[in-house]
Amino acid sequence: MKHRTMAASAALGLGLALGLGAMPASAATPDDSGSTSKSSATRAGYIGESNKATEAFFNAVVKDALKKQAAKPGIQAVTVRYDASGAPTFAGEIANSTAVWNAAVDNVTLTEGSGASFDYREGNDPRGSYASTDGHGNGYIFLDYAQNQQYDSDRVVAHETGHVLGLPDHYEGPCSELMSGGGPGTSCTNDRPNAAEAAQVESLWANGVASAAFDQAAFAK
Repeated sequence: MKHRTMAASAALGLGLALGLGAMPASAATPDDSGSTSKSSATRAGYIGESNKATEAFFNAVVKDALKKQAAKPGIQAVTVRYDASGAPTFAGEIANSTAVWNAAVDNVTLTEGSGASFDYREGNDPRGSYASTDGHGNGYIFLDYAQNQQYDSDRVVAHETGHVLGLPDHYEGPCSELMSGGGPGTSCTNDRPNAAEAAQVESLWANGVASAAFDQAAFAK
């Protein structure tokens, strides 16, 4: 696991990643009191967000990024800016995620800078790490301390960033699938999307940007 050492309190909330959606019944086992046991939640891994929430985040980021680049007609790739100042503990992992995704896809480029379309945050949360948006251009990726101690942190960050780029969870998949998240277990350290995932992001940003541009043009009439 990664080099960081967290406070003991960070280890208390290991009920991992309900995200914005509900945990599947197969991923959690209720105890006698009806609550989810820590051991079951730990085995479940980081589950992430509902597909609907992922789509909302993607749509918001596409429209926000396109609006900011409206002064640059004819661009082929859309640049999405993020703010990492709220997650200093994970600066290395965020930089790695950016490099991974920028090497994997061409239709969208991630970069840190002003005028961010989303930001990274860190802290303790019993839901684990997740991506969240209000659907109106404001969104963030939350990185949970305890979860990033248990799972490979580079993989967690790249996985959550994949949600911003439009990819849903597929936690039934193998370790070679980045969006399988914690499904393959804590031994999985793959932090790169496979060819199919990269192709899906390419298609989403080509079609998503075209759709957003059309919507804006129609609105302007």
